[in-house]
Amino acid sequence: MIPIIHEAEHEYHGKARHYLSSHQLADFRKCPELLHRKRSGLISDSQSSAYLIGRAAHCLILEGQSEFDDRYLIGGGPINDRTGKPFGRETKAFAEWKADEPRDVISDTQGADVLRMADAVAAHPEAQVLLSAGEPEAGVRIGYCGSPSQIRMDWWRPGGLVDGTAADVPRFVDLKTCDDLDWFEADARRFGYLHQMAFYAGVIDAAGNVFPDVSIIAVEKKEPYRCGVWEAGRASLQLARRENEAAIREFQKCEASGVWPTRYEKVRVLEMVV
Repeated sequence: MIPIIHEAEHEYHGKARHYLSSHQLADFRKCPELLHRKRSGLISDSQSSAYLIGRAAHCLILEGQSEFDDRYLIGGGPINDRTGKPFGRETKAFAEWKADEPRDVISDTQGADVLRMADAVAAHPEAQVLLSAGEPEAGVRIGYCGSPSQIRMDWWRPGGLVDGTAADVPRFVDLKTCDDLDWFEADARRFGYLHQMAFYAGVIDAAGNVFPDVSIIAVEKKEPYRCGVWEAGRASLQLARRENEAAIREFQKCEASGVWPTRYEKVRVLEMVV
């Protein structure tokens, strides 16, 4: 049995300094000094408008309309009496109004995009099969390769038993938003999605002695709001897992020594590619 944890997003992220995550490991693989500075509070993670819209889409698609309405407000804000239009989001008037609004506020245009993304996922038959059973925002916190680690899965399907036999392998589903589905596979390589998925799968294996299947649902953030489904290849996941675990061992050495390299300490050779 996988020890699933359910907690608010801010509670999960509030423990980031004490537990290794897939995003932290990605930073470390790129530049150990970058992770060290973030963990030391010298660099803060900025949250762009695109990040807010992605979070809103995740909430509506995976947790439903009621939860979305509790956490997000589409439109709203004070009206400028002189112009008859809403104050800009960077104005003092908007900031004072927002201070009394507990929900995250997204514009009418952004709200329309989120609703269209949700409709696209709902209309995709394979995506709906994946989301037909299971639970959203499922966390796991455990020691992985000797380091306290945590994950928060977008969607978790624990599998089950039929007459004492496993009916299906446990699976988790990751929801991604993107600009253009035609470039999603290139984006996946650029942003290290397979290493992220492999970290999740490795933590699950450490917690329950089972390596899950992995699916990714990707949906465009703009017209025509296409939705696609990908299955993560198990051989590629295992390769990414080995690379992750090698990085975790290196991370542990950096923690012990206090030395966090940039990966650019040595001279490199620049040559023309023929």
